[in-house]
Amino acid sequence: MDSRGPARVNRDRIRERALALGFDRVRVTTPHASGHMDFYRRWIEDGAHGEMGYLAREDSIARRSDLRLTMANVRSVVLVTHNYYQPDPTGLARDKRRAVIARYARGDDYHDVMKRRLLRLLAEIAGEAGHPVSGRAYVDTGPILERELAMRAGLGWLGKNTMLIHPQSGSYFFLGILLLDVELPEDEPFTEDRCGTCRSCLDACPTGALLGRDARGAPVMDARRCISYLTIEHRGPIPRELRSPIGNRIYGCDICQEVCPWNVKFQTPASEPAYHARPELDGPLLVELAERLLAMDDAAFSRAFRGSPVKRAKRNGLLRNVCVGLGNLGQEDAVAVLTRALHDDASLVRGHAAWGLGRIAASADATAALRARMLVEDDARVREEIAHALK
Repeated sequence: MDSRGPARVNRDRIRERALALGFDRVRVTTPHASGHMDFYRRWIEDGAHGEMGYLAREDSIARRSDLRLTMANVRSVVLVTHNYYQPDPTGLARDKRRAVIARYARGDDYHDVMKRRLLRLLAEIAGEAGHPVSGRAYVDTGPILERELAMRAGLGWLGKNTMLIHPQSGSYFFLGILLLDVELPEDEPFTEDRCGTCRSCLDACPTGALLGRDARGAPVMDARRCISYLTIEHRGPIPRELRSPIGNRIYGCDICQEVCPWNVKFQTPASEPAYHARPELDGPLLVELAERLLAMDDAAFSRAFRGSPVKRAKRNGLLRNVCVGLGNLGQEDAVAVLTRALHDDASLVRGHAAWGLGRIAASADATAALRARMLVEDDARVREEIAHALK
């Protein structure tokens, strides 16, 4: 910052420029200390964050409490939304042969798409200010309670499914944040809870991850039971009792959004081309996807899914999920590919392939494959999976 002091920037001009860059909504709030930290700490202490240890680090908790620990001179927070909704291919919801990938992950990685535009917005703000402006852009990457900030900026309320819901567009949108060292007028917060008595998301969650609201009205989720967590963030074996409820959702989950009345009413296909589904991620056949993944090593997987959110699951994690989907399909035509997976180098994949074969109980070939593998398998966990499958 030069000797002329803090830059003067017009909020309406920022909104105009952000909309021109393709964002759907733009709001501003101030970097007050978080009011959600008591709940956040209780959630962490209960272990409901699962294996996401980065959420529990003390430095991370402190930064979520106070934005000044992320940017010491922050004075305003600009929040933008970007609609990503894409309709399912015809018949996908009822076709158990096909893999269902969460809508947000069917196109290009939103982190990259939005971060580039936020940095362009920052550059334009600095250019119009006439002298340096400090800022930092975040898209679901920093230790920031984005949804709380969005509520304070008037972008909606936290639904019982923990999603931010806007009263005119539902919840199928990404949030981006720009921290600035300039003082801007703040927008009016959103203070209503418009979920009312609706329980659609709570009743529809197949794994019971959504626990309603606590005594203070905060929505509660046990991430350890959430399909999105299990298929993306969780790196080990998926708990056996949760495999069947996952069905054929092999990366993320939209169920709690699909049943939300606000989405049913307001969902609109995204105009952003980067979020349009890649053909290979738009409901591929489980068998064909498994064959493709089995032919890849880690390097080939990284190349194939470059620029896609699906890359986060890694090759073994995604193949694990596909084996679960094939087991839930329970059809004879899955036996051959599951048998191949039963001989994969990764024990994580072999264990879930064994479970999948065990679900095809009427298949003599599946039983034979399991018995043959038991004779040579040296991983104790996989042997236990095979034994369970043979029962």
